[in-house]
Amino acid sequence: MRGFIDLHCHWLAGVDDGAETQEEGVAMLRALRELGFDTVMATPHMHPGLFDGTRAELAEAYERGRLSAADEPGIPELGLAAEHHLDDVVFQRLLAGQGLPYPGGHAALIEFPYERLPVRAAALMFELRRKKLRPVLAHPERYRPVWKDIEKLGPLLDGGTVLLLDVGALAGRYGRAALRSAEQLLEAGFYYAACSDAHRLPDVEAVAQGIERLFELAGQEEARFMLAEGPRAILDGRVDV
Repeated sequence: MRGFIDLHCHWLAGVDDGAETQEEGVAMLRALRELGFDTVMATPHMHPGLFDGTRAELAEAYERGRLSAADEPGIPELGLAAEHHLDDVVFQRLLAGQGLPYPGGHAALIEFPYERLPVRAAALMFELRRKKLRPVLAHPERYRPVWKDIEKLGPLLDGGTVLLLDVGALAGRYGRAALRSAEQLLEAGFYYAACSDAHRLPDVEAVAQGIERLFELAGQEEARFMLAEGPRAILDGRVDV
């Protein structure tokens, strides 16, 4: 099965905790395409104090990575966005047009701290919506408050935030709590799309296992939507929630 779109992947080399070399990044892209991903976004962290790349610096790194992969066989279509760690600095960048939304400018990938949901999270996401940016929340199954109660995400969903499953969670890549949370969110129908969130080449094995598990749990129609139609709707600004 082909046509999958990966909205969250760290194949871009040397900018965060993802691929260490251009060669590894290209190998990741090739391996993901073998799983059915015909489009893969580079989504390096934008997390001041930990990963300090600015919009311009990440764009320069992406151009180097794109050129490195250009002549390689078996490479998916590529694009650039950022995984925006939601703090005051990054939030203001997004409001000021200095973040890195997905190509087309309709949506932006957001990451919360793992230990807590930000104060006024729903209000902050609403501010992004007012800027015509659809918030796409990365790996909600890995946030500790969600482990205790998935309904804590309810206000975000009501405000139009869409949830992005890291399929590796369904393969147990992040432990039992994240696995259980992913299964609960999937059963409740909270997810809109799914991604790899691959950081290194060995991660792709867990991605393959997670995709297989996703089809088992959600069925072919829903799994296909989460891997293809849902991501496409996000990129095109056609999300209907």
